[in-house]
Amino acid sequence: MLDGYDVLLRDGGIAHLRRLRPGDREALHELVDRSSERSAYLRFFTGGRATAHAYMDRVTGPEWAGHALVATVRDRLVAVAEYIPAGDGSADLAILLDDAVHGNGLGTLMLEHLAVNAAANGVRTLVADVLAENRPMINVLRDLGLDTTHEFAGGSLHMVVDARVTPRLRAEIEARDHAAERASLDRVLRPRSVAVIGASRDPSSVGHTALRNLVDGGFAGPVYPVNPSAGEIAGLTAYPSVLDAPGPVDLAIVAVPAQHVLRVTRDCAEAGVAGLIVLTSGFAEAGRPGAEVEILRVCRGAGIRLIGPNCLGVVNSHARLNASFLPVTPTEGRVGLVSQSGAVAAALLERLDVSMFVSVGNKADVSGNDLLEYWEDDPDTDVVALYLESFGNPRKFARIAGRVGRKKPILLVKSGRTGAGDRAVRSHTAAAATPDVAVDALVRASGVIRLDSVHELIDTARLLSTQPLPAGRRVAIVGNSGGPEAMAADACEAAGLSVPELPAGLIEARGNAAVGNPVDLTADASAAELGAAIEAAAGSDAVDAVLVVYTPPFGSGLEKTREAIAAAAAGSAKPVLACVVGHDGVIDGRVPSYAFPEQAIKALTQAARYAEWRERPLPEHEEPPAADVESAEEIVRAHLHENPDGGWLSPAAANRLLACYGVDVAEAVPVHDADAAAEAAGRVGLPAVLKVTGPVHKSDVGGVRLGLKTAADVRDAYQDMSARIGAEMTGAIVQRMLPAGVEIIVGGVNYPTFGPLVMVGMGGVTADLLADRAFRVPPVGAAAARELIGELRCAPLLYGYRGSPPADVEALSGQIARISRLLEDLPQVAELDLNPVIVTPDDAAAVDVRIRVAPAQAPPSPLLRRMR
Repeated sequence: MLDGYDVLLRDGGIAHLRRLRPGDREALHELVDRSSERSAYLRFFTGGRATAHAYMDRVTGPEWAGHALVATVRDRLVAVAEYIPAGDGSADLAILLDDAVHGNGLGTLMLEHLAVNAAANGVRTLVADVLAENRPMINVLRDLGLDTTHEFAGGSLHMVVDARVTPRLRAEIEARDHAAERASLDRVLRPRSVAVIGASRDPSSVGHTALRNLVDGGFAGPVYPVNPSAGEIAGLTAYPSVLDAPGPVDLAIVAVPAQHVLRVTRDCAEAGVAGLIVLTSGFAEAGRPGAEVEILRVCRGAGIRLIGPNCLGVVNSHARLNASFLPVTPTEGRVGLVSQSGAVAAALLERLDVSMFVSVGNKADVSGNDLLEYWEDDPDTDVVALYLESFGNPRKFARIAGRVGRKKPILLVKSGRTGAGDRAVRSHTAAAATPDVAVDALVRASGVIRLDSVHELIDTARLLSTQPLPAGRRVAIVGNSGGPEAMAADACEAAGLSVPELPAGLIEARGNAAVGNPVDLTADASAAELGAAIEAAAGSDAVDAVLVVYTPPFGSGLEKTREAIAAAAAGSAKPVLACVVGHDGVIDGRVPSYAFPEQAIKALTQAARYAEWRERPLPEHEEPPAADVESAEEIVRAHLHENPDGGWLSPAAANRLLACYGVDVAEAVPVHDADAAAEAAGRVGLPAVLKVTGPVHKSDVGGVRLGLKTAADVRDAYQDMSARIGAEMTGAIVQRMLPAGVEIIVGGVNYPTFGPLVMVGMGGVTADLLADRAFRVPPVGAAAARELIGELRCAPLLYGYRGSPPADVEALSGQIARISRLLEDLPQVAELDLNPVIVTPDDAAAVDVRIRVAPAQAPPSPLLRRMR
């Protein structure tokens, strides 16, 4: 925990949690003095404040054997919670809160953190004796999410809390975190009053533009221009400081020079402002991260949420809030948009109708994760669109997106797809599992729709924000021009959509029209005929979506045809989208329209994939495979002790590490000369395999010899390898030749930012050549492992291809699940290759293992609610 971290409270406020320090003694006595006699009685039962004061002396003394957390709000210590181990796997639990912070969820939050900490330190049960009249404490313990029992003893309840993490605890923590996030952003995104600090009379200035946007946009609440040198701006009374505003300020827009932002932030903290939008640049992006950190420190201490700095601002179309310096007023729509780039945002807002827009700029505080939480329940937002250059907390993003995506589609464009990071030596897995691949795996598992361009984001958002999801992949194509319709049909087939034959008599048309599918009504078709065909196709059970392809100006002309398309789509329960050749936009605010057929089909394909993901049942919880984690950690620690910068484990150490997780590895005997190799072959059995140690890719240097029938063959092979490879050869291993099977690679990497990633693919010498791979973010249980295997093009080889016996897929799935747990438990495992794992009808054994470890810190537990 080090110096602790900031946490969000139920009412949207911010507290700081950290370990108790001996220097907290005076603050603890002050907490007792501020507490009521009743609070002291409920906590200590007898003795009132005198007992409480004596206890505070003990917990800050050198002999105290407990674990304690304290919480501060606005730099005042307001709570202390502790557990004291009893030596039998149990620990006594207690908490004292300042009366002023009762009811804001702080007690629950501190107990969550204590319980997780206690479980990590081997505590099995937490015990609390609570007076029967102390209903709040009883309810907090019962509602925490852990299994709890109790019995009456005199006038108190003896409550026993099982410290083992439960699915209910995870769900409760997630729900409480979600509620706190929403509360913290509500006064920022739906403020009742706004101050513009740095408002100016100069029409070309950022401050003037932000003020005019607020006023011209029709914001209903008070707007306070702040400028010490002006008495009136844009017809509004101006004030020298935010502290002089005549009423409370929910949101402050800051447009002053960078050197004045910190002073303004302190004024906002004193004034009780809830949210700050810092438009000013010149901070971390300009090489001044320290100034940005100090601004955030002031905001956190005052309970202020910060957007920016270096941002365009915030728009809430439905609340008529334009708190930005955008040159245009965004059109009201159903898409919540986040952009880390101002230039990209400006381009998006010209073509996309939004419910809200947030320019996060440097993301010092508020990020895409926070806004996902807010928009999950926002009645004005149906689709979330993100343009990001970086992830602040990618694992948390995946967890939130996986939940939000079950309700609303999330679209993502992330820049920086190239650049895998440099390593002098790489395993097969590390070379393939680039950071961008990690992003793909992360978002795909969460149902996020990742797009390659801003243009695709606009196209897909228009469809998903105006039309229902398709129930399947069958598409009816209706239009007036055969060429573009044929292009649309080809695009459907290429994308995995189908263009089925329509039922006979479904479409009524003139004699020269083609009414199969595509339906070509010819260039002479009127708007009414086209509308009737759309309605008939949309009403058929044979299709799941209708694409209208119209080439203007034929038939009734552009405007009448657009009206007919909108009218025909109005009552449809299926998605209807249009390709009006040469024209992008939305018809009558209801039907997305695309200039070219391929655009429409790409958007529809994304909608179909998303609909399928949403229909999948949530994965059932699987207990992770058994493991000897303590021994595994000791193996890693020992290697890093001798090699502080990390490096490749020896074959023996790698095998021992895998054995801690029950990974099936073929016996391997390390040898360092030709005679030892021959002797080892006699022990493991013939025919034998000889593999060089040292080079990463053994086959590339002739470092693998298979099917050696005699000990003499093994001796000769060793001598030959040694002569050819030279000093790079640090030895070899001898194994028995296993029966033939399907060669699969199972691997993993651990990125400091993204965490672990599991890879499965076609193995052996073809691993890089064929690049048949699939990736998944742990945890990967046996069921998820089977899905992962099924994504491979080579998967049929495992299930009895062309008469061959089926391989033991269950054994392979078990290997993958064990590697998944190893990577989660041991962040120091930077790279891991099992290549190949030979999968036979009876087994799945790894015959070649490479593991690289590097110094790494364990990521914070997802159960510990905390701000970035």
